[in-house]
Amino acid sequence: MTRTTARTVHLRAAGVSFAVELSEPLPRVLHWGEDLGELTDDGLAALSLTAEGATLNNALDEPRRFTVWPTQADGWSGTPAHQGHRGGTATTPRPRLTEVREGPGELVLRLADRVSGLDITLTYRLDPSGVLSVATELERPRTAADGTAPADPVPYDLAGVTTLLPLPARASEVLDFTGKWCRERSPQRGRLAFGAHVREVRRGRPGQDAPHLLTVGVPGFGFRGGEVWGLHVAWSGDQRWLAERLPEGAGVHGAVLGGGELPAPGEIRLAPGDRYTAPVCHFGWSDAGLDGLADRFHTLLRARPTHPSTPRPLTLNTWEAVYFDHRPARLLELADLAAATGVERLVLDDGWFSGRRDDTAGLGDWTVDETVWPDGLTPLADRVHGHGMQFGLWVEPEMVNLDSRLAREHPEWILGPYTAGLGPSARHQYVVNVADEGAWEYLLTALDALVTRYAVDYLKWDHNRDLHEAVRQGPDGLDRPGVHAQTEAVYRLLDALRERHPGLEIESCSSGGGRTDLGILSRTDRVWASDCNDPVERQTIQRWTGQLLPPELVGAHVGAPLSHTTARTGEASFSRITALFGHAGIEDDLTARTPEELAGLRRWAELYKELRPLLHGGRVVRADLADEATLLHGVVAPDAGSAVYCWARLATSPDAQSGRVPLPGLDPRRGYRVRIRTEAGLPSAHQVAAPAWYTAALEGWVAVPGAVLAGAGLPMPTLNPGQALLFEVAGG
Repeated sequence: MTRTTARTVHLRAAGVSFAVELSEPLPRVLHWGEDLGELTDDGLAALSLTAEGATLNNALDEPRRFTVWPTQADGWSGTPAHQGHRGGTATTPRPRLTEVREGPGELVLRLADRVSGLDITLTYRLDPSGVLSVATELERPRTAADGTAPADPVPYDLAGVTTLLPLPARASEVLDFTGKWCRERSPQRGRLAFGAHVREVRRGRPGQDAPHLLTVGVPGFGFRGGEVWGLHVAWSGDQRWLAERLPEGAGVHGAVLGGGELPAPGEIRLAPGDRYTAPVCHFGWSDAGLDGLADRFHTLLRARPTHPSTPRPLTLNTWEAVYFDHRPARLLELADLAAATGVERLVLDDGWFSGRRDDTAGLGDWTVDETVWPDGLTPLADRVHGHGMQFGLWVEPEMVNLDSRLAREHPEWILGPYTAGLGPSARHQYVVNVADEGAWEYLLTALDALVTRYAVDYLKWDHNRDLHEAVRQGPDGLDRPGVHAQTEAVYRLLDALRERHPGLEIESCSSGGGRTDLGILSRTDRVWASDCNDPVERQTIQRWTGQLLPPELVGAHVGAPLSHTTARTGEASFSRITALFGHAGIEDDLTARTPEELAGLRRWAELYKELRPLLHGGRVVRADLADEATLLHGVVAPDAGSAVYCWARLATSPDAQSGRVPLPGLDPRRGYRVRIRTEAGLPSAHQVAAPAWYTAALEGWVAVPGAVLAGAGLPMPTLNPGQALLFEVAGG
């Protein structure tokens, strides 16, 4: 709902308030966070009055205000809302409010800046989930500010646009993420000291070390408690994220949270008539800890019209089954076994196209290798579809090997220095300049032909290297920065392909989890969280990927007993239980499994199909445990009437037993029943006998009040490392 006085707009949704005073010359943010309730005009006036801070010594001669477009003109000494220049001039923007538009849950502000010659449009939308999404657009008018003469023809070089919102002083601890290949989403926490906590991404993609969701909260916040504020930059190119605290504060606020694109010098040059659209920044607040914040983002994503609406098919991906060893007979047998196991989608991974016998050649030549597939992919596609499964195909359209027909015929399509020569390859590959119209048309035509000819239901769209020295040749023959244009061109390519094939689903894979942002997810249907299928690693990777994304958007596969990426031998039941808590699949050679192992996979497949309405529609919950070697997480139905939990042990610990562990997300006023699910297998334990409830729950349902489950908790069995237990809770 929206309440407006003569000077203040107050947006409210899902327990969140966002209040902006329409002051001159610029509106200022009065509040973002906990719902302030239905404020009267007097209440809004009081909110405005109490937003005036002290006038400090040795400072501006009037109180500082934190505006919607903070710059040094406001006395703001932190990161400004925008930076740039016009031929070395016009470096001190001083925009003024020119127009206000309001709609349900939405506030649109138009600003005009005579100094830079830019018109600025800010759109704040408070979603029913409580997530505040901020869109920003800058336009260079064709005429001067007075409208009587043409604008200065010198381009305005935009150095950056940062969307900023205030934080209270109590928000003093920062959580974000780093990582590497096969170890994505590794959390890191610390105190928000004076100065700026800045994360800059210069990889041309978010990367495995992406901040993912920058969170600032009260000290000690956890999964189940504490007040937190979070930011996600919905952009698939270079980015800048920050939390910043100055000694004088930000008006009456303690710090700021913000982010945006990180353009290269000279990358965004606005001539008269040009326009720049900044990435949408999504801001979330919760007083229920990290789980409360995750729930807001999951709700936001699930409400999208493009969100997957059909059950997420159990998938078999062929990479770790056959690698580059593509033999039609072997793959046909694999398809038959997959169907018999309960698989609903088979994806043919890398190695099917011309010259692709290893990773040194073939990228860019998106036609079937007839020396391997003399009849094309038709026999395999027909066999897969004949079993009632969907047929998927791996592609990496943005990349090229120099040993390819594409590179030999169109070296000008490679994104890299034209004058100095290409730098080193990565994984034997370079980047296609998708922003080149010829390259863009080639890729669309090639992908369209593949999807049409083989009735492809699904594309696994990979992106396996950073975009270093990502420059393209400009009209003047000189190298120009290319990441921004590349990102927008990839978006256009995905949009065009989906327009031609509305039923096509696409996965965002980028060396595993290197591109899991909401920009790419507005055009794709799931992400590959990591190339690592080792369940010990996956438990942590999936746990933190889920801080932003709901399980149905996160690919999670059962791998071979010996992990391809860690060389660790794992327990099958641990791998299967771990994979349940995502969009489940198999990454293994079924022809190498025993009849007993295949029977176990069939039981697990049926379990996944039974539980996926809950797993893909419920609320993700995670317990705060003192012992970091153990994890308890689950998914609880929206009405708290049912749940499924995983109790996992990653390593040994000094504690001999866990003691009582409360189950998060349940209603302590309700009656429940608990049972152990054995279809995925049972764990081995480091104990003589299991707790009594565990033994009883193996035989069937055990009645336990919600006050005991959610309040007192259950004593968990002491598992061996690399083991997991799956149990279910239902209303009594």
